[in-house]
Amino acid sequence: MPLLIKILVTFGSSVSIGFGVWHFFVPRAWKWYSYMDPAATELVVAVRAINVFFSLSLVLFGLMNLLFIFGGKANRYAVIVLLAATCVLWLTRLVFQIIYPQGSMNPALQYGMLAAFAVVTLCYLVSLGLVLIQKVTN
Repeated sequence: MPLLIKILVTFGSSVSIGFGVWHFFVPRAWKWYSYMDPAATELVVAVRAINVFFSLSLVLFGLMNLLFIFGGKANRYAVIVLLAATCVLWLTRLVFQIIYPQGSMNPALQYGMLAAFAVVTLCYLVSLGLVLIQKVTN
């Protein structure tokens, strides 16, 4: 893989992994469950399960991208599929931040998140584009 792809994927993956690890602690840090009725045990369990699944997915996608780009064992098709899936995920998160912004109680947080999501999305989109236009060698 060319160096630029490695740099972009490394940055995007590092942010993905960091965001995923950080998100494991978000419910407690932001006291999510204090906003829910304690009697709504199924809701609490569902939110916990979704957050763990989301957090773990970010960490795993970040790690898989790094392994595919640096491992030297993945073929071009596998790299394209993984980068495309990662692009769809981050593009979806970016669109949600535009339409339904989080962190709106603090403009620095809201626009900081928007900028971070845009940068990570661009890292993966540019990487995917570069892999797609790469000359295929036999």
